Formats: sequence, C-alpha cells, structure tokens
Amino acid sequence: MDLRRKGCLILLLVSVLEVAVKGNNNVVFNVKHRYGGRGGSILNELRAHDSHRHGRMLAAVDFPLGGNGQPTDAALYYTKLTIGTPSKDYHVQVDTGSDILWVNCAGCARCPSKSSLGIDLMLYDLKASATGKTVSCDQDFCTAMFNAPYSECRVGSACEYQVTYGDGSSTSGYFVKDYIHFDQVSGDLQTTSINGSIAFGCSSSQSGELGSSTQAVDGIIGFGQANSSLISQLAVSGKVKKVFSHCLDGSNGGGIFAIGQVVQPKVKSTPLVPNEPHYNVVMKGIEVNGEPLNIPTTIFDAGSNRGTIIDSGTTLAYLPNKVYNALMSKLMVRQPDLTTHLVDESFHCFFFSGKIDDGFPVVTFQFADSLSLKVYPHDYLFQVSDNEWCIGWQDSGMQTKDGKEITLLGDLVLSNKLVLYDLENQSIGWTDYNCSSSIKVRDGTSGKVYTVGSHNISSASTLNSRMFFTFFVLVISILCNLLK
Repeated sequence: MDLRRKGCLILLLVSVLEVAVKGNNNVVFNVKHRYGGRGGSILNELRAHDSHRHGRMLAAVDFPLGGNGQPTDAALYYTKLTIGTPSKDYHVQVDTGSDILWVNCAGCARCPSKSSLGIDLMLYDLKASATGKTVSCDQDFCTAMFNAPYSECRVGSACEYQVTYGDGSSTSGYFVKDYIHFDQVSGDLQTTSINGSIAFGCSSSQSGELGSSTQAVDGIIGFGQANSSLISQLAVSGKVKKVFSHCLDGSNGGGIFAIGQVVQPKVKSTPLVPNEPHYNVVMKGIEVNGEPLNIPTTIFDAGSNRGTIIDSGTTLAYLPNKVYNALMSKLMVRQPDLTTHLVDESFHCFFFSGKIDDGFPVVTFQFADSLSLKVYPHDYLFQVSDNEWCIGWQDSGMQTKDGKEITLLGDLVLSNKLVLYDLENQSIGWTDYNCSSSIKVRDGTSGKVYTVGSHNISSASTLNSRMFFTFFVLVISILCNLLK
C-alpha cells in the first residue's frame, strides 16, 4: 500500500527492535492458534476469517509499494508479549502478511474491551510504566519512515502514525519505546529471561473491524518482508539475517516458528516474485495423483496474476474458478457414486466411511525451480461429523475484486511442513516434516547449533481449549545500537 499523507500521517511501518542483552540471543514466544480444530462448528468461522482477510489482501496487491496488515479478527495465531515496568501481558497477532507492531493504548477512542477468545484485553499506559517514553518526530526512527525529515514535525512532538487497511479499517496513534520481556533460548530446549527495548505503535483510535471484532486481541506483530516489519528491523544492524520458518502441526496442534538459519531439515526453495507485498511464488502446474490437471498454464502467469500467494494467516486454499472446477472434478474420479451436498453455502461435503487417504488422490503443486508441494487427502478434507467430510479447496472467483482472481495457499496446504522464508536470497521453500518433533538452528555469533522443539502448552494456560505452537526467534547478536 502506498505511503501518503492525507491530513494526518499514513504510515505502514511500525516496529524498531533494540535488544540490549548479552550472549546467544535465541528468543522464545508462546503462540496460540485461534481455532481449536477442524470440526463442523468452525466452518463458518474459517470462511468468514478468510473472507475478511482476502478483502484486504486484494487491496494490498493493488499497492505494491506498501505493506499489508490485518485487523484483529483476521489472524489465526497470536502470542503473549510482556511489556513495561511493572510488566503487563498483551496478546498480539502473529502474521506473516503484516509489517507492523502496535498495541492498544490507554485513552483509545474505539478499541475493543472484550474478546471471545478467553483473554483479558489490556490497554498499554505509557504513564504507568517507569521505562516507557515517547518517540518524538525529530528522532531518526520517525524521519527514517519517510526517507526524509517529517515536514510537519515540531521538535519534541510525538511521532504519529495512521495505518489504513484495504477494507477501510484503520488504526492511528503515536510511537513509544519500552521494555519487552523475552524468553531466550540458551541451549538445547533451554531458555533464560532477557529484556529488550522496542519502539512500537501505541494505538489511540480505531475504525472498522479493528474496533468491533468480538475475537479481538491487543495488537498485531507482523513478519512481512517490507523494511518496516519486525524481522527487517532486526536485520538493520546487519547482524541478523532475514530468514524465518514455521512448522504447523495439523494433527496435534502446536509446532514451531523460528527466525534464523535452519540447519536441519534441509529445504529446497523457489524464487519470490519481486516487488510484491506478500510472499508470492510462480506456480507451473497442478497434478492429481501424478497426472497434470488440464488447465491453461497462463492462468498462473506471474506477469498478470503476480504469482501464487503463500500465506500462513489464511486457513483454507483459494484457486481461480477454472482451476477449482477442474480440480474438484478430478478429485471425484475414484468415487463416481459419491454425491456431495453444500454446507454453509460454500463447502462441498459428502459421507464416506472408508479411509480417506486410500479413497482420494494426492494433489501436487509444481513451482519454479522444480519445487513441489504435496497435499494429502487428510490435509484438504475436514471431518465435520461421523463419516461426513468437507473439501477445503475454495473458489477464489467467489471473493474477487474488479474481476481479479487470486491463487492463495493457506494453512490447508502448509500444515505438517517446515516452511522457510529466506528474504536474504528472496526465496521461499518447504519440506514435509513432523512438526511435533524439533528442528536445529545455528547461532550466528557462536556457531553453535541448538535444538528447538515443538510445544503445545495449552495445559499451562488459561486458554486451555485452544491450540498452541511455540514461536522461537533466533536473534543472533546484540542490537543495542539499532536506534539512538
């Protein structure tokens, strides 16, 4: 989305991280999944979630110079950040398609006060924290957002921002800096506590879905590829590489989310489409049980559609109408007597008593540089009741804007795979993996390799009816000079 000023500052930035700690900085966050499973009771929630998200994503695709963020009811995973002195807990969404870190603040004109997620919403109060301070508009942090001095700035005045999303939702406020408390990975499956000083957005006003969502959290933390994202800000010092990965356990809940060099497992990659605000790749074709789907190859032309979006914040998978129809027909070839019915007006469902992995084909997506992605029947089929299954593939023609159909692959195809985002080399890759196991990451300072394990900590939380995965951040070195 383009950066512009319309009366107030419209700015798709937000976080600068300055971690002033010693040693090998491998930081851990506990991240919770918003939905607890694949049962029939959540089909409406899944579709509604993706519908809100795609409205914003389509708008963002039209503005390749800016970032993209999602309001509070559109993210699937969120983590708990502990901020301030004395410290308080804040729940913020984790989103690979967003480039902003902000939390709701005291005095907010229209921030949500209740959440159906079973969490207590908090408002950050700058005056109540002994370590909190405002970021003024004449500081380097603020001027860097424009690549030029802020023309409306008066020395000492707050650095203000406004973020506008594609569906009309917005958040505005000013920047502050305060301590955030982290769990640092200090060895194999071991952590110690550290503090970091972070500049982040303090939201004082919201509109649209941001201010009215019943499934609200306290803010957003983004892992998009723009310069303003968290991972990009961590890399400003040149000591942290812009590489992160996630592994979502679709069977048990839990998994891993890591920043840093993954040593094991090895991952093959494909190039990212340049100049896109999302993680877009070039799809070459689709196979069903090894047979190519009869579809025009130009339908995935990156020059017109700007490639296929890989997005862990979307639940399902969306295909252009021609691709969707061809795939759905091919899926039923082995079950000619099977009849389908609609559930919630959009899910094609059927009754089947056999083993779905034996009765339905494997779908394989082929990408540039010979990278493939296999999706098994137990991935793309949802069991909603005894012997009743629904198909997760969706027709993106039902959610288009201006006649533009998207190809978007969400958690439906990304679960049970380690997905690696390498922004240093502008590539993304994946491999089938047991996400309830562990991976190995290398500390860039010491060269040591640490084991990072999967976690499901629902039993240790008041949110024990939901799924969790542990979000591990491998911070390679001291960043105390990132902002001055």
